[in-house]
Formats: sequence, structure tokens, C-alpha cells
Amino acid sequence: MTRKTLIVLIIAVLVLLVVVAGKNARSPRDGSFVLANVNGYQIMADEFEEGFSTSAFAARDDKLQARREYLETLIDQKLILLDAQRQNLDKAPDFLKSVEKFWAQSLLTVAVGKKTLELHKGINVRDEDVRRIYDDMVKDGVTVKPLSQVYPQIKWQAEKQLDTQLLNRWIHGLRQGASVSVDENALKALK
Repeated sequence: MTRKTLIVLIIAVLVLLVVVAGKNARSPRDGSFVLANVNGYQIMADEFEEGFSTSAFAARDDKLQARREYLETLIDQKLILLDAQRQNLDKAPDFLKSVEKFWAQSLLTVAVGKKTLELHKGINVRDEDVRRIYDDMVKDGVTVKPLSQVYPQIKWQAEKQLDTQLLNRWIHGLRQGASVSVDENALKALK
């Protein structure tokens, strides 16, 4: 192998390495790189963008400055959280109880919301049902407006009532299949 061939081969290998490294390098556009490091906690670009896009900072015209300020706010938050963890505040019984309550409430909200959407798909309030409700409202003196003006509100209210009835049936069904016991004496003993 001649010296010239060896140099061309080395240059080709170097170019290949640069191309491969360039393909493997994470660009700021792919969102999978570390934007900031705060005492070992990494703020990833994609999580930053997700938070920024829903913050008040995103509405500003000076996007770069707004991003800097939002990042500074995130860094401050992470420092406070890390300090709280250092003090073991994340293990305090009051904190754990509040997390448990938040978790339970959030899960309830998600579960009921999912079930409501599922049940709502089958709801169909017919025009004659809206007409019947409207006639009752007129008879009871609740409205004097023509049906055309109150139709959307009546239909919406009727759908909400059906949603509630279907949710109550669903909950009743859950109770039917559950093992529930209540200590009546303990209940009466509560003050």
C-alpha cells in the first residue's frame, strides 16, 4: 500500500467517523438532550419545551428571553425541591398523606372522566325529549322564550342528566360486585 493510498484511507475513515458521529449527535431539535444540570438533576429539552409551551412565558414576543427566564424559574424550583429532599421533607408523614390524597383525587378524576366519555358516546337526546322538557318548563313558568332560543341549553342539560344517571348506574354496578362492610357501632361512636 502506497503512502498516498494510506493517507486517502485515513481521511476516508475520519470523514466516515465524523458523518457517523454527526448522525448520532443529538440536535437541539430532537428534544432528547440535557438543557441544564442542577446539582445532578437534569432538565431535558423536551420536558422544558412542554412546560414552556403551556406557561405564560410562551405568550411573550421575546421568545429567547422568555425561555431564559422560564429556565431560571425551573432551576429555582429544582433547587428548592432538592433542598426539600435534602431535609427529608419528602418523607414527612403530612407530605406523604397530601401526596396520597392528591393521587387518589387525580385518579378519581381520570377514571370518572374516562367513564363519562365512554358513556356519553351512547347518549342520544331526541328532539321529542327536548320538546317534552320544554313544554314542562313552559307549563311550570320556568321559561317564556321560544323553543328555538332555549333548545341548545335544554339538550345540553338533558345530556348532563343522562350522564349523571349512567354514572350512578355504573357506580351502583361497582357496588354490586364489591365486598363492602360498615361497622355501624363504630360509625355511631364518631362524634
